[in-house]
Amino acid sequence: MIPASTVSGASPRHRRGLWPRRTRVAVALCGCAPHRGGSPCGRTGSGPRPGRVRRAGPALALFALFAALFGLLLWALSARDGAPIGPDRVLHHWAVAHRSADLTAVAHLLDSTGAGPLPYIAVMLAGWTGCAHRTASRREVSAALGAVVILLTGQAVRLAVVFALARPRPPVTDWAVLSTDWAFPSGYATTSVLTAGLLAWAVLRSDAPRGAVRFDVLACLLWAAAISATRIYLGVQWPTDELGGWLLGTAWLALTLPILSGLAGPAGRTL
Repeated sequence: MIPASTVSGASPRHRRGLWPRRTRVAVALCGCAPHRGGSPCGRTGSGPRPGRVRRAGPALALFALFAALFGLLLWALSARDGAPIGPDRVLHHWAVAHRSADLTAVAHLLDSTGAGPLPYIAVMLAGWTGCAHRTASRREVSAALGAVVILLTGQAVRLAVVFALARPRPPVTDWAVLSTDWAFPSGYATTSVLTAGLLAWAVLRSDAPRGAVRFDVLACLLWAAAISATRIYLGVQWPTDELGGWLLGTAWLALTLPILSGLAGPAGRTL
């Protein structure tokens, strides 16, 4: 947070909470410097060096929130030995009943982007481009490798939960694509959320026009949501498997993005 003394005309009673909450969260996750005028993602103005304004508090609070929600969902599934809960059966049966050849072909194509080498290439590029312009190549390499490590470690945590809970998938007769291992949390959802989050992190740190940033971030989120929808549509995941992947992925991003921001150095964008 910028010291109130650097802002002209700030009275003592307005110094506390000077920056909006969403700005403080973005500062913690992306390592961007708050703009002096207070408008998010501003292009001009001066402020303290980004390394001095990053705060772990908001990021840790987000991690605690989503980790707690993930823990509650895991506890609820464990209490039922992995059996479907809530709207799992209803949504699953609806998706299976409304399949068509054209939609299934599109779902297969989209589903293929959520696994394999593509997410790893994407996060590597995100780490590389998330560095400030004209930074040393060593820092760019470190950030690129750091982004890949975030994806790998997030998957490692997921696998630990997968084999600990051993939740069965929906009936094989409902599958429209082959799948392996246990169901919860969804590997595709976890991977797509981590990938989309890292890409959005890189975009938010860039000096691209504000409209382009919003479009790119929205596209990342929609892609991750579409991956989860296809897994339910193809009949290989329960909806709560996808929810678990989103909660786990978001918690892992909240925990690790501040570290990656430190590796990447000062951001090109100010908040």
